[in-house]
Amino acid sequence: MFIELHIIQNFPPSNLNRDDLGQPKTTDFGGYRRARISSQCIKRAIRYAGRNLATGTKPIFERYTGVPLGKRTKLIVEALVKHLVAFGKDEEIATRIAHFIAEAYAGSMDRRRKEETAVLLYLSDGKDGEITWIAERLVESWDEFIAYLDEYAQWEVKAKEAQADKKKAPAEPKCQIADDVVNQLIQETYQRTSAPDIALFGRMLADKPKTNIDAACQVAHPISTHAIDGRTPIDYFTAVDDIKTDPGAGFLDVAYFNSACFYRYARIDFEQLKKNLGGNHDMACRSVEAFLRASEAAIPSGKKNAYAQECRPAFMLAVLRSKESEGWSLVNAFQKPVNAQSEEDLVVASVQRLEKHYEHLINFYDDDTVKTLAVALPDGTVEADHLHDRFQSEVKNMQGWIDAICEPLRQGA
Repeated sequence: MFIELHIIQNFPPSNLNRDDLGQPKTTDFGGYRRARISSQCIKRAIRYAGRNLATGTKPIFERYTGVPLGKRTKLIVEALVKHLVAFGKDEEIATRIAHFIAEAYAGSMDRRRKEETAVLLYLSDGKDGEITWIAERLVESWDEFIAYLDEYAQWEVKAKEAQADKKKAPAEPKCQIADDVVNQLIQETYQRTSAPDIALFGRMLADKPKTNIDAACQVAHPISTHAIDGRTPIDYFTAVDDIKTDPGAGFLDVAYFNSACFYRYARIDFEQLKKNLGGNHDMACRSVEAFLRASEAAIPSGKKNAYAQECRPAFMLAVLRSKESEGWSLVNAFQKPVNAQSEEDLVVASVQRLEKHYEHLINFYDDDTVKTLAVALPDGTVEADHLHDRFQSEVKNMQGWIDAICEPLRQGA
């Protein structure tokens, strides 16, 4: 089965996802310049949607799967040391041992920041996660690591003596136990993970291809349904010095922003998702529900303190399709930009364009792979009366929208 998600979401002046110049990202589509959000940005917004550090509220993904998010980090040494110290191990020794494991897994460490890996690692966390698994194996093999540290210390002495005597230094002893732990981890987790977000979005590590997991979810770059012609708007702002008494601002600068109505598209391969989760059907269903709920709540956080772009989607279409189906992005509904002046309402016109394109595809292909579809209108901008018959009859509240897609999956459809 496949789950497809089509979202229309309108944002006020904001800078959701910046480029290297600090300007909102853009692209050309249909011969017109469009606002754009990168797929990496929207995926992170989905993973962390609903999290509030101030109140300790967990992300929606964690709440509905019951599993902590995977950790994408270069600081695996730090993460392992926290676990090892919790097991009662000495922090200094734990740091040295964690460093050997990090290097064995990542392939190399950062040349400037010795406690960081050269590349980002993406590992599952929590009691059944890969980080905990590694820490437990280190505790089990602690005596062997201590023996290696003694051997390494002796080698360091001999290497310094050889250097002083201008002789060839002995070969550096290899930390075989670290390689053994890493190889065991790779074997234990080959093509599967306990973290639903990793199962959905996949991972790749060039130095350890056997750790790679094929993504079960494809996520397109959201683009605006309309053109954004002309230069990027600039906010020229000043900051007042509250103590200064003579005329003039204390600070001057410019910031970039735009305002756009986006089309978002994603597609989940349910069988691949279940495979990535080690065949756990229940967790795969919970992951789909978490993804749908988090996608509705996902708002890129770029410059949010300056723009407060807290706008929920205006329209969401979720489609459950059979395993024989092909993917249907509806982005070509907008290859000719929506024109707010001629079509009166930018958001409603975008939804109606999407409906028309979907109807055309259904009629042309005489498609019977669609098993169910569900429509949600979260922010009230679009009303059911604005929709054609096929969509109007499928408008549901949040729970009904979720159940329409997830219940057939739960029942093994």
